[in-house]
Amino acid sequence: MKLFSLSVFYKGATKANLLKAAYDLSTFGFFQRPGVQEFMTFTSALIVERTSQGSRASVKEQEYLCHVYVRNDNLGAVVIADSEYPQRVCFTLLDKVLDEFCKQVDSKDWPSGSPETINYKALDIHLNKYQNPKEADAMTKVQAELDETKIILHNTMESLLERGEKLDDLVSKSEHLGAQSKAFYKTARKQNSCCGIM
Repeated sequence: MKLFSLSVFYKGATKANLLKAAYDLSTFGFFQRPGVQEFMTFTSALIVERTSQGSRASVKEQEYLCHVYVRNDNLGAVVIADSEYPQRVCFTLLDKVLDEFCKQVDSKDWPSGSPETINYKALDIHLNKYQNPKEADAMTKVQAELDETKIILHNTMESLLERGEKLDDLVSKSEHLGAQSKAFYKTARKQNSCCGIM
């Protein structure tokens, strides 16, 4: 699971204006990175332009999923992830980033802002933190713990069943032994009754 890009845009009347972006392109070759970054920025802007206000969407582009959220105030964000990354966690991240951005950057700066002029430094931090969705998102962490508990419980049940099968063998053996001991007791009683011991 991997996040590659996290961008904040202002959706203008005709085009989306990039306000801030963070990238993790470590999985790409050094000479590929500028082209990949440019492509991700272009794709993100295009998706924001084509997403209506107040809506969320997920768009598949090759082996990547682009998750977008454009708020009613035209502030939008896009996260580009691989197809394995949980969608719910992506939208949680977009909500968080847009809320923080809205509080830290004045809305009058959105239409004319650029990555160089906007002072918002948390994108890189969020992109790093959310690389592991289990650590970043409480619900995903709980789900992972539940899955782990389920595996442990399953293994315990298997060992109990194995033990149960062994117990069944012991019970059948003890029943067999019990029948033999009753027969021995009856034979011993007969033997002893003729001698007058019992």
